[in-house]
Amino acid sequence: QVQLVESGGGSVQSGGSLRLSCAASGNTGSAYTMGWFRQVAGKEREGVAAIDRAGSKRYPNSVKGRFTISRDNGKNTVALQMDSLKPEDTAVYYCAANSWEDALSLNRYDYNYWGQGTQVTVSS
Repeated sequence: QVQLVESGGGSVQSGGSLRLSCAASGNTGSAYTMGWFRQVAGKEREGVAAIDRAGSKRYPNSVKGRFTISRDNGKNTVALQMDSLKPEDTAVYYCAANSWEDALSLNRYDYNYWGQGTQVTVSS
């Protein structure tokens, strides 16, 4: 089992920055790819960043160049630096871990551990 706890959400004006953090505990050695997802009420949960144990990264076009994912395997943490935020980035953000394989996926169904989520609100 892997437990994930996010922190760092909040409110910011358009163009601003926020940094989300996720602390992993438990059987962290089984956590291969780590990801960040977001969800707006009534919509599907979408992947915004993924990073494997070697540090390779993947982003969708909607956030590429604005969001940066990083991980510290020694400290069992993963972070999401979000810059140039837009109102459409408003969502609940979730940290996720994939203990099945080390694959850079942005598909929510490829992740089996989830944090509780943290709200990010971007005002115009």
